[in-house]
Amino acid sequence: MSTDSQHAEGLVCSAKGCRAPAVWAVRWNNPRIHAPERRKVWLACDDHRPHLERHLETRQFWRDTVTVGELTEADG
Repeated sequence: MSTDSQHAEGLVCSAKGCRAPAVWAVRWNNPRIHAPERRKVWLACDDHRPHLERHLETRQFWRDTVTVGELTEADG
């Protein structure tokens, strides 16, 4: 369950066509082109988080998911 305090203002879900506020940061990397410590980030609302994680897991790109409040400068 999300609340307004759980998402950062202005961040929206990365799912195609979705404009819902982002609550989750799905962190991933493509080991063929990214260094192991590098993380790319897709933002997700509650509804799209499972779909985005499954998409990345299928390709073995998913690394972890945190709340947007846990993102740091290192996450970009």
